[in-house]
Amino acid sequence: MSSQPILYGADWCLKTSGFRNFLQREWVDFTYYDVENNEEAAQRVRDHYDGKLKFPVLEIGDVWLKNPGMGELRDELKQQKLL
Repeated sequence: MSSQPILYGADWCLKTSGFRNFLQREWVDFTYYDVENNEEAAQRVRDHYDGKLKFPVLEIGDVWLKNPGMGELRDELKQQKLL
């Protein structure tokens, strides 16, 4: 089985909320980090994106999706056998 997805975002961000709601609605176990309140998570994103803090970002196994469309997210979750 694949790794549990990690969602990096911000509590005020509507797209982050949309991804959280989608994952919960689809019963996908995931971890959420608010990059504005978790410096370690923010640094992990910066390390992956040349020092830039991007969000929302989903890390699914070794795949990183920066601000994906819902179709792209659904396809990756299916490919990882999480949907």
